[in-house]
Amino acid sequence: MTPIRLAVLLCDTPAPSVLKEDGDYHKIFDTWLRAVSPSVDFTLEAFDVVNKMEYPPECAKYDGILLTGSAASAYEDVEWINKLVEYTSNLARSKPDVKLFGICFGHQVIGRALGGSCVRNSQWEVGITEMQLTEIGQRIFGAKSLVRNVQEMHRDHVPSVIPGFELLGSTDVCHNQGMVRYIPDASGKLAKLSDIQILTVQGHPEFTKSIVSKVVGIRADKGIFTPELAQDAIKRNELRNDGVEVIARTVWKVLGAIRAEN
Repeated sequence: MTPIRLAVLLCDTPAPSVLKEDGDYHKIFDTWLRAVSPSVDFTLEAFDVVNKMEYPPECAKYDGILLTGSAASAYEDVEWINKLVEYTSNLARSKPDVKLFGICFGHQVIGRALGGSCVRNSQWEVGITEMQLTEIGQRIFGAKSLVRNVQEMHRDHVPSVIPGFELLGSTDVCHNQGMVRYIPDASGKLAKLSDIQILTVQGHPEFTKSIVSKVVGIRADKGIFTPELAQDAIKRNELRNDGVEVIARTVWKVLGAIRAEN
């Protein structure tokens, strides 16, 4: 098989302690995707959309494009975010054969780019959290249970599901925990995972226990997180994390690298 070609749009640089031990988001995403199926043959090219505002020169040569998380807010009126929103909008409209995946900030950018809004929530959502899946979410994630555990690290959110998308799941704090849009002429119960054009999740399936511990500690030290919030997040860090076995596996199924049941 021809190697799957992926591009990752780097929307931030991790904190120094994360960068030192876990690498940049290029490395973190590469590690995440390889963890579920080391045998998948793929390339992952990185583009710095913040500092260099660089983008894949030929989108059509990629099977999928991923947008990472960021400490920035998708609703900010700054040049690099506005350019990213415009790029995402054009990509979704003009290249339906290129799979588009949004993680946290990436989920929010896709929301803004395709007619939705991103706003600040009333509270933070941090650490491993139970996501209640919709019927569509169960089908896509192959879940026998209604609940999946996802690492969260956000306050901004996309409050409503965008027209043309379907909701994947919700938590007590954030209704829209992910969305899916199929390619034209494919929707409903007959749609296959290979028919998915856009898949987003509000959580951080690429975050490990170690990464979350570092980020929580940094934000607690800065007073961004209260001691109570930080302690609770660290405690829940011991729970099962479905970021690799469920969400990364689903990404590969959408790309056709792993056989899908539907």
